[in-house]
Amino acid sequence: MSKRVTIRQLPTGVAGLDELLGGGIPEFSFNLIAGTPGSGKTTMAHQIMFSLANPHRRALFFTVLGEPPLKMLRYQQQFPHFDIDKINTSIKFVNLSGDLLDGEFDRVLARIVEEVEIFSPSLVFVDSFRSMVQPVRDFRDDSAWGLQHFIQALGVQMTSWQATTFLIGEYPAQEENSSPVFTVADGIVWMSQHVHRDAMVRKLQVVKMRGQAQRPGLHTFRITDEGVEVFPRVILKDDGSQKKQLPSNQRLTMGVPLLDKMMGGGLPVGYSLLVVGPSGSGKSELSTEFLAAGVRLGESGVIAAFEKSPSQLLDSRLQKLIESGKVSVIDTRALDLSIDEIMHDLVSLIKRTKAKRVVIDSLSAFELALASIFQENFRESLYRLTSVLTNMGVTVLMTAELEDRYTDLRFSSYSNAFLTDAILMLRYVELGGQFKRVISVVKVRASNHSKEIRFFDIANDGITIGKALTNYHGILSGEPTLRDESDPKTPA
Repeated sequence: MSKRVTIRQLPTGVAGLDELLGGGIPEFSFNLIAGTPGSGKTTMAHQIMFSLANPHRRALFFTVLGEPPLKMLRYQQQFPHFDIDKINTSIKFVNLSGDLLDGEFDRVLARIVEEVEIFSPSLVFVDSFRSMVQPVRDFRDDSAWGLQHFIQALGVQMTSWQATTFLIGEYPAQEENSSPVFTVADGIVWMSQHVHRDAMVRKLQVVKMRGQAQRPGLHTFRITDEGVEVFPRVILKDDGSQKKQLPSNQRLTMGVPLLDKMMGGGLPVGYSLLVVGPSGSGKSELSTEFLAAGVRLGESGVIAAFEKSPSQLLDSRLQKLIESGKVSVIDTRALDLSIDEIMHDLVSLIKRTKAKRVVIDSLSAFELALASIFQENFRESLYRLTSVLTNMGVTVLMTAELEDRYTDLRFSSYSNAFLTDAILMLRYVELGGQFKRVISVVKVRASNHSKEIRFFDIANDGITIGKALTNYHGILSGEPTLRDESDPKTPA
């Protein structure tokens, strides 16, 4: 053959799914939508069907061992993709459960073929088969073999029709490696839901899609009032093509002049900064200064609040920035999200607002949501998060709460400090019977930053950095008093 066959890709109408499939569903392909009960198989099938069906592309939907059409449509009509005007015109439902009462699978297959020949659909859906290779209690003893043979014959038949076909079923995980249906299918989409403690997350995997490069791995999806929405997992490229070319000498002000000087001239554009310290040490105030400094320069910002919802952001300065529209907030609902959804929301908001500065407050709550509830690899998730954002040219400030143990110099739990480009440490010291705040620059890559430890204070108008401490040993050893070089009365 001198010319390649062009396979048309059909848009699914499911947000994010086409990206995973490699552009859409290949026309005239035979696809399997499989997964656990309640994972959303039928809802996604209906969303695809109603999105694609029209007078010139009719759809035929068979229910075999699943719920009857009237019951199914009663619930599916709650979604906006449902269009009652398409029923019995562009879309036809056929219930075959009655034909299976005596276990005559050959007769059921003949009925399906007959309906397809009469209606001439461009789309065919067969839903659903429970426990595909398990014996059906109400059937004869040889029903297990008859059901398996029926499924195989149906799969082969569906591949021969000039229609895009979908087989929806509840398959056990081990069936993927043994059933001939998985071999015959051109595309396989696997849906599942994972429950841990009081939280649940749904995952989707494109196991197979012939003729096009699908997105590998597990991806989060959610069933909302709008239907199924998929959040494709971000894949980092190794060739560096995704990284924006940024000016090597361009820096952003932190909003505190002396802090900029301590960091060697400010925070380099496209860097990720980790601000660590105990509770109340000033991490959120420093984040507000960072965002406010950008607003003064005409730069929009985004804050992802893991610890507080937007209604709980009590900082008056931050509230004013948000109300002005210069700073946008993502309510991460930490107990309900995965890294895929977090990244989707963040990237979408950053692109929409053209944000230059992003604050993540805080990594401690982010870690709790991912590592504790969904048991995801927190270090891998944090690496993806920071890499994707900085590759977009965004400068990221992240906060993390650490217990101040004085003798234990840690910059983050799970040894994540190496993933960031810069680190600021906020601490308490005891001086004259009072706790004082101190700040130090731990690292700023490729910068000649200050090594001093300085006092700082928080007032209504922002952060003020004072003079340096002279007794560094005291900070590390936990001595009860320290000397401030600005106060000669302080004991050495």
